[in-house]
Amino acid sequence: MEIVRANLAGFCMGVGLALKKLDALVADDDSRPTFMLGPIIHNPQVLERYSRHGVGMVKNAEELPQGSRVIIRAHGIPRQEEEALAKRGVEVVDATCPKVKRAQLLIGEQAEAGRTLLLFGEDDHPEVRGLLSYAGPDAFVFETPQELTEHPLEHGVPYFLAAQTTQDRQAFRQIQADLSARLHGGVTTLQTICDATRLRQDEAIGLAGRCDCVVVVGGKASGNTRRLSQVIEAKGTPTVLVETVDELHDIELAQYMRMGLTAGASTPKSIIDEIEAFLRAL
Repeated sequence: MEIVRANLAGFCMGVGLALKKLDALVADDDSRPTFMLGPIIHNPQVLERYSRHGVGMVKNAEELPQGSRVIIRAHGIPRQEEEALAKRGVEVVDATCPKVKRAQLLIGEQAEAGRTLLLFGEDDHPEVRGLLSYAGPDAFVFETPQELTEHPLEHGVPYFLAAQTTQDRQAFRQIQADLSARLHGGVTTLQTICDATRLRQDEAIGLAGRCDCVVVVGGKASGNTRRLSQVIEAKGTPTVLVETVDELHDIELAQYMRMGLTAGASTPKSIIDEIEAFLRAL
């Protein structure tokens, strides 16, 4: 069996920066308790490792004890939570991905100009909740082009289009074209999809064309990991999504001559290496 591993599998820049900041908190000689405000990234194995080092997790600012330290996750948080943290009397370390922070600020600028947001993203995703907090009250979130097609658009309302940073860029381009036609002209469009997402998806599509099957490694709650699977499956190539090597033991993979291997942006290199070694041993 031949194994073809994606060059860009694993941590993206934003995840790497966030974990570097948390590692620094764990390593310093400070007796104050340290917390994550929501999971710093969507990877259960990484979160478990920090838990073993004494890093707690809270859902909101009110759960933080006075005098503690808290790190803001890579996905960012709503601006209301930022304001609550400022009043809480805790040390705040902002590990929001720079690409997510840029998207928040761009959306805020358009909303202040009186435009209404149409956001291509997952309604229940923490990044999306943060992005929406910078938009006006009439913002609309849609996960599929069909949802936007069915959503009534008011004549004369100045809309603008943006996307969750980990969305499918090809789908977003088609949505932009369809929306421009529907509104009989151009629509203000923010290019908020991260380049790391695009490059990983492009490489995954390339694997789909070259391989008999592709293993995608990453947290199943991770949107960018799931979309890697989706773009591969869209090419008709069998896809296996796993978080750890243990999940591969009961899957028949020896039938394939060439296996592709890629991973989401929150997946540690150690897990990818372990799965590659397993595949090579088949």
